[in-house]
Amino acid sequence: MLRYPSLRAPLDILFLVCCVALTADVLVPEIWGNGKTKDYPLWFWAGQQVLQGKNLYPNDISSYFEFIYPPLPAVLLAIPSWFGKIPLYLCLSFLNIVAWWMTAQFSHAMAGSGRKPGPWLEALPGFVTVTFVFDMFDLGQPNLVLLALMLYGFWLVRDQRGWMAGSMFALAAAIKVFPVAVFPYLVWRRQWAAAASMLVFLVVFLFVLPAPFRGYQHNIAELKTWYQGMVASSSEKGFGKRDEQNWSWVNQSIIAVTHRLTRPLNYNQDDPAKPARTMNLVNLDFRTANWIVLAISLVIGMGYLAVMPPASRRTERSDAEEFGILFCLMTVASPLARQYYFMWLFFPITVLVHRAAYDPRAAARAGTWVLLAVAGGLLCLALPIFPIDLQAYGNNLAATAVLVAGLVWHILNPPVPEAAGALPRAASGLQLDATNNAHS
Repeated sequence: MLRYPSLRAPLDILFLVCCVALTADVLVPEIWGNGKTKDYPLWFWAGQQVLQGKNLYPNDISSYFEFIYPPLPAVLLAIPSWFGKIPLYLCLSFLNIVAWWMTAQFSHAMAGSGRKPGPWLEALPGFVTVTFVFDMFDLGQPNLVLLALMLYGFWLVRDQRGWMAGSMFALAAAIKVFPVAVFPYLVWRRQWAAAASMLVFLVVFLFVLPAPFRGYQHNIAELKTWYQGMVASSSEKGFGKRDEQNWSWVNQSIIAVTHRLTRPLNYNQDDPAKPARTMNLVNLDFRTANWIVLAISLVIGMGYLAVMPPASRRTERSDAEEFGILFCLMTVASPLARQYYFMWLFFPITVLVHRAAYDPRAAARAGTWVLLAVAGGLLCLALPIFPIDLQAYGNNLAATAVLVAGLVWHILNPPVPEAAGALPRAASGLQLDATNNAHS
């Protein structure tokens, strides 16, 4: 089902027009304006730091970190940065274009319906998530690229190429840490090759690859500084050197929303000019709120394990729903889940669109369309015409919960014909040696 864009397909032409417009949003201010803002100048700065052999992080871990990512992304950015800002920005835009197209291709191919969608159905998840895609280009964030890497990794798992899959998962985690949450899933599903490969390539990407460019000792020292300043730092004020964002409305992670509902936190703290606003239902201390977060996380995790079908009943359909839930959970489990993080809902939405269109049960199709409409309505509450208070209460988090509910229902209630005769488990990355021997 994977294909290239076609100039004979009107929606593919629309995709290319959108890509040109989004790339212009990046390049026009830099070429004819006052320079592109957001994170683009930071990426150029990081690449230049590598090229000039300078530090990426301050010596004092209590200081503000301009660059909050591991050293590997800076090393990768150094290559196009050598040619200047415009080549760097063009390169990042091209990566987003490829990632956007491949995300759609992988999502539909792994939706588990066994059907090739028509043009409008194929484009629907892209229309729903287009505001997130705009953020990817406008801000210069890598979350869309990370999503494509993760989907490619699961595509490789399906083809039983675990070692290659693990390298994709490791690359995503080495760029931005939160995709590392896929590792426990791989272990639980006994995808040993992918899990082992992920560990090996994490070492390669974090310790080996940057060493020739940064020096082994320099790279180790920077990794230590980054870990202490970003991963190991947490307090009532915040975490990860972005205290002004952690508890504010811009963060819709499980951690942030739980703390805002249980502690008297100012969710306008990202902008000192705005009046202080709180939304807590109770007044708990930091430690107690953390225990509540842990309890919620355990309940969600145990619930996920409970609905996952045993290996003997796995199908391509159930795997798609299982992966969709995993992508939802990885998004909201990240300590910082800004608006653009919910780009990762592209795959869960695609899976449910296929269920709404192709499920053999009329009631299931109608119910799934209603569920998608509710989730879409909740996502729309993040548009600028609505008050930010709705985001403070977690409109995207609520939309994610609705999508998870739909996926859980489908995974627990497969169509009767499929329950009686599942698709070959080998398509889900599982070996069927006994079956193959019997056929031979």
